Amino acid sequence: MNSTIFFTTFGLIFLAELGDKTQLTAMALATHFSWKRTFAGIAAAFALLNIGAVLAGTILSGLFHRHMLWIKLASALLFLFFGIASLLAKRYDPAAEEAEESRFKGRGPVVTSFCMIFLAELGDKTQLVTASLAAQHDSPLSVFAGSTLALWSVSLIGIFLGRQLTRFVSLTSIHRGAGVLFLLFAVVILYQIFFIH
Repeated sequence: MNSTIFFTTFGLIFLAELGDKTQLTAMALATHFSWKRTFAGIAAAFALLNIGAVLAGTILSGLFHRHMLWIKLASALLFLFFGIASLLAKRYDPAAEEAEESRFKGRGPVVTSFCMIFLAELGDKTQLVTASLAAQHDSPLSVFAGSTLALWSVSLIGIFLGRQLTRFVSLTSIHRGAGVLFLLFAVVILYQIFFIH
């Protein structure tokens, strides 16, 4: 396992999801169910989503290995898009979250948590970024472990500390920090493409 790729992936995904809908969903679910069962469903959903993302990134890298420049360019554009989207993100809507949650009531805490996170995160920015990182780096285990542990950590923070955290740091500031980080990664990749390649 490559520790640089692991920590880069962990940091990027952690900051991107901090204060995002996933963390707020985890917080809301934990108010209705036991934290252990809530986390079990969330953890399973993220593990499955990240297996899919890493597999997709690895397959793309294998198919387009000769065209790695295009994969890096697509990744840079993806980071640019998510950077701008994070800077312009709308605020969290608790009413919409409660409506989504009511769809799964009665199915048990693990299934409810799994379904809510799986459907909310399928094709979300962190899954696409995970696939992008897996396509760029020849270390799928490092990307998977970094991304999964980051998402699990953010979920646990949401479950235990979410409300207290947002008293000290506004969600807008967290989203802006994530947006700046995405833009920084885009600039680094573009620099590598045009000046180092």
